[in-house]
Amino acid sequence: MEKYSHIMEEAYEANMQLPKLGLVLFTFGNVSAADRSLGVFAIKPSGIPYQQLSPADMVIVDFEGNTVAGSLRPSSDTKTHAVLYKYWQEIGGIVHTHSVYGTAWAQSQRDIPIFGTTHADYNTVDIPCAPPMEDDMIKGNYELETGFQIMNCFKERSLDYKEVEMVLVGNHAPFTWGKNADKAVHNSAVLEQIAQMALLTEQINPQAPRLKEALIRKHYERKHGPDSYYGQ
Repeated sequence: MEKYSHIMEEAYEANMQLPKLGLVLFTFGNVSAADRSLGVFAIKPSGIPYQQLSPADMVIVDFEGNTVAGSLRPSSDTKTHAVLYKYWQEIGGIVHTHSVYGTAWAQSQRDIPIFGTTHADYNTVDIPCAPPMEDDMIKGNYELETGFQIMNCFKERSLDYKEVEMVLVGNHAPFTWGKNADKAVHNSAVLEQIAQMALLTEQINPQAPRLKEALIRKHYERKHGPDSYYGQ
């Protein structure tokens, strides 16, 4: 297990952030951290309370969803993570939560509209909500199919996973990803904050307009564009 210790530690530290950030209740979530050179990822074991976890509990899985090392069963969402790692090859970390506001939008089967500059700092589009899974996919390998459900949504909307690092799975809950597990957790917290603000915006003004394009481009590009100037 020594050669996997770095991603086990990374996955552990990232998982421990979920309850601290208020993104999970009980065991309702998981984070994984990948090592592309080894072709594996470390992920939280299934059903173990966060306060009982240690780095040694993380399970090592390959990109086909097979357990490579570890004595515990990996998260029930492991095959979703495996599919995304296999096909979206620049992802280094994935988070799945059932955070309250993000999940509420997912259950409503609605994209989260881009109402303000906070949202535009991270995306130039509404946060997509993938349509509910088809019955034949549900009857099949459900967690595996969830990965394809996400990818199909991005393909149909011509979205780039390297630019839009978050999604709602219709009637289910959010998934986020990033270059590493820490960035994926960051994106999960951002999604939850944007989801809450969008709900409040619609409650205050049900006719609130979408953020105008000039502000979307300005806020996104000042952080992510070729001439970005936000941060150090």
